Amino acid sequence: MARQLRAEQTRATIIGAAADLFDRHGYESTSLSEIVTHAGVTKGALYFHFAAKEDLAHAIMEIQSRTSRRLARDLDGRGYSSLEALMRLTFGMARLCEEGPVLRAGLRLATAGVPVRPPLPHPFTEWREIAMSRLLNAVRQSDVHPDIDVDSVAHTLVCSVVGTRVVSGTLEPAGRQPRRLAQMWYILIRGMVPVTRRARYLTLASRLERETGAP
Repeated sequence: MARQLRAEQTRATIIGAAADLFDRHGYESTSLSEIVTHAGVTKGALYFHFAAKEDLAHAIMEIQSRTSRRLARDLDGRGYSSLEALMRLTFGMARLCEEGPVLRAGLRLATAGVPVRPPLPHPFTEWREIAMSRLLNAVRQSDVHPDIDVDSVAHTLVCSVVGTRVVSGTLEPAGRQPRRLAQMWYILIRGMVPVTRRARYLTLASRLERETGAP
């Protein structure tokens, strides 16, 4: 049992080190030797868990997928409307990205075109499906106009969230991200939420911005 725990800790250490380097320098510019040094482990320890750099990338994207699905399920179980759950999901993922390098690295891997091994879906495909299911429910709950193209809105939402993260991460300090997400939601809400319900969600976007940006 103690040996298994040490092995799991070593694996997590290697993943964390790889994620940090992928996030800061990119996948192609990071070598296995650099990961070994950054993790403070031997090459043998790394190769015991991961045969190649591609295996590390896959492990990071698996964690990213589990995290987004777990957060989505958790929010669904809290009694929020579907639109509120979707909004909270975007701010929650932004917060988790700031808490550690793994999710940031997962996003960088996804935007860099690193191949995703089946059956793991591509992150953008998974996020679009999560958004679509909640938007469809939001239409049923009368929080979204019934005549919107849900597929197009879900696609636009994922593009906006990813683009906001990438552009803000390049041009602005990390603390600006919640504000940019709120601004994104102000635009989407005005375009897809009926006037009678709009104030509720505009207020929610402002509140989530404050909560996510709080130290």
